[in-house]
Amino acid sequence: MRERAVTIHVLSDSLGETGETVALAAISQFRPNAFRIERLPKVTTPEGLRSLVREHCGHDCIFFYTLVSEPLRREMRRLEEGGVVGVDLLGPAIQRLTDVTGKEPTGEPGRMRRTDEGYFDRIEAMEFAVKHDDGRHPEGLQEADIVLLGVSRTSKTPIAMYLAFKGWRVANVPLAPGVAPPSEIFELDPRRVFGLVTSVAVLHQIRTERMREFGGYIPRYADREAIEAELAEARAIMRKIGCLVIHTDNRAVEESAQEILRNIGARFQTQD
Repeated sequence: MRERAVTIHVLSDSLGETGETVALAAISQFRPNAFRIERLPKVTTPEGLRSLVREHCGHDCIFFYTLVSEPLRREMRRLEEGGVVGVDLLGPAIQRLTDVTGKEPTGEPGRMRRTDEGYFDRIEAMEFAVKHDDGRHPEGLQEADIVLLGVSRTSKTPIAMYLAFKGWRVANVPLAPGVAPPSEIFELDPRRVFGLVTSVAVLHQIRTERMREFGGYIPRYADREAIEAELAEARAIMRKIGCLVIHTDNRAVEESAQEILRNIGARFQTQD
């Protein structure tokens, strides 16, 4: 007989997205289908909270809650004293921040979702990255916070989009064999420019698979000797620019992006 899944009810005075994310991370450590998650969002009053708990708290019932309203948190603690199984996801963190800093929380639900200046900055950065993807609009390179350059399939676009999501205005420029890069690239502050490289073996594997997916053949695109020459030519351009070189082979996009962010801050601090 199949064991019944245990329900985790996510209680929130906002939308419950944070609680659901934590619950998903927690249940991933157990066998598949051992748990199911149900959101109970927009709780506004202690009475409504009690009603929801009574309605849903049957056998094998657990509540994960992200309640920032103090009256709701007090009510939930009372229910736990009465036997309700609850996990306070925000309370301990908020209390520790208060204890350490002496600052009082606002207790306003939904603040994390409110659009602010940072939100619009990220949207603008994403639009900039799309506009300046793959060498388009080189006349706008001076407006970029970060410029990435490299040969085909060195993760220029994924890294650019990841950084843009973090609020950085990023352009990326392809380096093709026998084709001079845009002259604007040599006019940039080299501290803002990052060359992306990978190994011949990795590039050969990626490009071979790429051609297989498309069902066609591109002369010299996946040829090892051609790749070696292409990387050597790209490195020569990077040396001429004076930019930092980042190795992307066998690394997640996030890892390469974080190395760029660490270095851009350090380079400006040491050279200013």
